[in-house]
Amino acid sequence: MCGIAGMLYADSSRPANRQLLQTMGAAIAHRGPDAEGIWSDAGVGLVHRRLSIIDIDGGDQPIGNEDGSIQVVFNGEIYNYRQLRDELIGKGHRLQTQSDTEVLVHLYEELGERLVEKLRGMFALALWDSNRRRLVLARDRIGLKPLYIYRDGEKLLFGSELKAILAHPQVDRTVDVEALEDYLTFGVIPGHRSIFRRVEKLPPAHVLVVTADHLNASPRRYWSYPTDATVSRSVEDWKSAIDDKIRETVSAHLIADVPVGAFLSGGIDSSLVVGIAAELSPGRLPTFSIGFREHAFSELPYARQVAEQFNCLHTEEIVTADAAADLDDLVTYFDEPFADSSAIPTLRVSRLARRSVKVVLSGDGGDEAFGGYRRYVHDLREARLRAAIPRWACRQLVGPLARAWPKADWLPKALRLKSTLTNLSLSPAEAYAHTLSICRLPWRRGLLSGEVRSMLNGHRPEREVIWHYENARGRDELTNMIAADVNLLLPDDFLTKVDRASMACGLEVRPPLVDHEFLELTAQVPSSLKVRNGHGKWILKEIIRNRLPEAIWNRPKQGFEIPVDEWLRSSLRSSFEDKVLSRRSTIVDLIDQRAVRKLYQSHQQGVGYHGNGLWSLLVLANWAAAYLSPTGEWVRPNSRSAALNEFSA
Repeated sequence: MCGIAGMLYADSSRPANRQLLQTMGAAIAHRGPDAEGIWSDAGVGLVHRRLSIIDIDGGDQPIGNEDGSIQVVFNGEIYNYRQLRDELIGKGHRLQTQSDTEVLVHLYEELGERLVEKLRGMFALALWDSNRRRLVLARDRIGLKPLYIYRDGEKLLFGSELKAILAHPQVDRTVDVEALEDYLTFGVIPGHRSIFRRVEKLPPAHVLVVTADHLNASPRRYWSYPTDATVSRSVEDWKSAIDDKIRETVSAHLIADVPVGAFLSGGIDSSLVVGIAAELSPGRLPTFSIGFREHAFSELPYARQVAEQFNCLHTEEIVTADAAADLDDLVTYFDEPFADSSAIPTLRVSRLARRSVKVVLSGDGGDEAFGGYRRYVHDLREARLRAAIPRWACRQLVGPLARAWPKADWLPKALRLKSTLTNLSLSPAEAYAHTLSICRLPWRRGLLSGEVRSMLNGHRPEREVIWHYENARGRDELTNMIAADVNLLLPDDFLTKVDRASMACGLEVRPPLVDHEFLELTAQVPSSLKVRNGHGKWILKEIIRNRLPEAIWNRPKQGFEIPVDEWLRSSLRSSFEDKVLSRRSTIVDLIDQRAVRKLYQSHQQGVGYHGNGLWSLLVLANWAAAYLSPTGEWVRPNSRSAALNEFSA
């Protein structure tokens, strides 16, 4: 696990400044505290920061082929590298190290950019081919490892994190107002956008090949989450196939030359991974858990029970409201506004684990694989009801009723129908986009300043979800919902959260249930075996029924999140009022403070529950204080030259 960065200039004779490369690498040194490597040639430079996991002594990067014409820097782990290494040696390649990185160089010699199709693991890589004078950038299928790209007329920059790119003295920091609305809608910025207009994310499962005279080439997708494969098997056959694949996947993810531990939340997914890993590990498996004083949010008793059952070396910690002080760290390590509040306990549990190990397994991905989110069950019920209502009635009767129905959180739950009525009036894809939104129209636009609203034109953040839902063309609604999540929320929320929080501590997190081979298998499982009788993960619970205590698998799903509603009414109250609502707020030009104040007062009075939306504004204010100008002014789209001068590194 590491951090990578680099540059390619349009002018091939322009030297790559090694001091600048070193500065870019230093910006992400937390990702790789063990070693630094720099390689440069006319017009191109690569930098690598290493966290030593495999081949401790011989795996420093960049790594080249025999004549040095190919150089690679790589962030991640390739779990099938030993098999690939043996195949390459059999074809006459001479490998000098035992690292997975060197395999990439020789695999490229065999397959060119199609090398990614042979890789099993998590990765972001940059490979320079001197003979063809081309740079190959690629990202793993699910998007576990990040890769940001900046392009203008004279250069392409790339980095594992935005801060590596921002270390360059001539980077345009114009704010992308569409990305800003995306953020308010989902709490993260999904898809290819970043908060800065000229910086993009290379999407998961894409490879980009550029040359000095063609910096603006488009990336190519090399893998898609499958939604059309249906295999006829009995329930027992499915249980056996899934069970075997989970064990094989966990075993593959344990490959390391350093000790491996595991996150343990006390939920089904992490408990299953821990159980298998504990069985396969040579000694007692170290496990790490985070809990809260607010018992409704804490799963520590369940985590403890699992750790005892599998004789794990267990460590736990309580997160209190003062953890909100980590907001500054979140801004530092995430670079963009990121409002998933579970990033704070994730950062805490990563710090806890790093005191003992360099690598941990996690249970991320189980909900996508087996239909575990409560929203799946909820939206499937709505889908059945929508199908029973004539389409004209949904549009002409239910739609107007939804718009007229008050958003009254103080009403009894049975009467809080605004969201349900809205979903019933929409298409299935539109309804799911509405479900995923934490800040919905029309009040989302009302929170933005008039100037920002005037720049948005017809932008609609929900289109990203709608496109992935409809493009999946799955056999049923659950398949399409899962496909949308795998393509958007999984990489841009959950995996981003884990990557930044763990790498901030120099910790590698490996989620076996996000392995692409495992997801290809579970994608074939009929939806009726995932969600049954109003409960998700039905078939997974059948598999683990006799392995884990009933208290683990037979209880309502509990999210890994902080009690943000309560904290905003107590310990975070003064911080919110100072950073968001005061005249000196760093986002005073981005938001309509009057509208925000009204929402805030409703939350304080208990009339509404707006914790997620308010938290996103607090995070935005902290981000703006670090990334916008010292005077609090934001860089407007027509102020590019000012941005280049004002934000020179």
